[in-house]
Amino acid sequence: MTLDFSLSDDQQAIRDTARDFIAREVMPLENDVLAREHRGEKGLPAEDLRALQSKAQEFGFWGIGTPEAFGGAALPAVTQSLLWTEVGRTFVPFVFGGEADNILFRATAAQQEEFLKPTLAGDRVSCFAITEPNAGSDATAIRMRAKQDGDHWVLDGEKTFITKGVEADFSIVIAVTDAEKGHRGGFTAFLVDRSMGWESSPIHTMGPSTPASMSFDGVRVPHANVLGEVGEGFKLAMEWIGRGRYVIPSRAIGAAERLLTMAIEYAGQRETFGVPIGEHQMIQTMLADCELDLEAIRWPVLVAAWSIDQGLDARHASSLAKLGGATAAGRIVDRVMQIHGGMGYTKEMPIERWYREARLWRIFEGTDEIQRRTIAKGLLSGRRRVGGHLA
Repeated sequence: MTLDFSLSDDQQAIRDTARDFIAREVMPLENDVLAREHRGEKGLPAEDLRALQSKAQEFGFWGIGTPEAFGGAALPAVTQSLLWTEVGRTFVPFVFGGEADNILFRATAAQQEEFLKPTLAGDRVSCFAITEPNAGSDATAIRMRAKQDGDHWVLDGEKTFITKGVEADFSIVIAVTDAEKGHRGGFTAFLVDRSMGWESSPIHTMGPSTPASMSFDGVRVPHANVLGEVGEGFKLAMEWIGRGRYVIPSRAIGAAERLLTMAIEYAGQRETFGVPIGEHQMIQTMLADCELDLEAIRWPVLVAAWSIDQGLDARHASSLAKLGGATAAGRIVDRVMQIHGGMGYTKEMPIERWYREARLWRIFEGTDEIQRRTIAKGLLSGRRRVGGHLA
């Protein structure tokens, strides 16, 4: 058996172009973003994001995961992972344009015109709403009801911690349509425009993101707005969540690489007891441990993306990537702050900002505990053989 971990020439070229773009166009905005966030404002104005996305489009970075039928590049998951790593090198909240929630591509022709195409063009903003006050990690426990009334469905209930729920024009809402069937056939996905009557309010967090609490009080949704088929909402939800489990750790790798580079540079400049701190064994240990964590998460993330490209069941690999990436990145940013001492704790440097953001990586798109549960169940059930990727 031959093991080949090398990147193709195309992958290297795409990665290097993205790295240059992020360094030249996005990183210079970091001080402005920090200043805005310190004033309580959003990290990047919408018009600035659109301008950056337009520049990226000139280099071919548009719709990196979007099917070619919709004008996207439809890049393989491994290549997308490499790109998200480059994006992760900066804390500026930048994303490539021409993207939409992956399950929106299941939309009907009419739904595509109203929801999908405007989202790809950047004219509309969507959010995905499944989490509820009493249903977080256990997505099967949602209670929002959708009752059919003629050719409409009436939605009642609450959603919480919804990313982009404050600014969204419409939401993909998962609701219970048949409680007796449970999540296997009893959940349905709906496309719900804000004009239909749902309301949202911001939830202020310790990090830069501001998720939303959403309320639905007798919101009437046409049957034509069912996404997919009635009863397949849970399957669509898992498909949506699955993508984040390799994108999030991909971005974490980029952040970890940038942070470790900062620590190495500081260790060579800062002096104590007449020598650079990098000559002290304790600092060397922290740098070595950061490098070990970084390389230990890089390959599980790429294996998860590769599994998706191969059409394999990627649940186990994705959980390994999400759990390993989130926890290791947290350890790295903690050590980097320690190496910088008091300066690392100040808002004059971006380390504390990354520290707060990294803590969220262990919670959303499946907590550490949920990832461990998935990994263990795979092993205990026999779906996953120990050393299966090397068999």
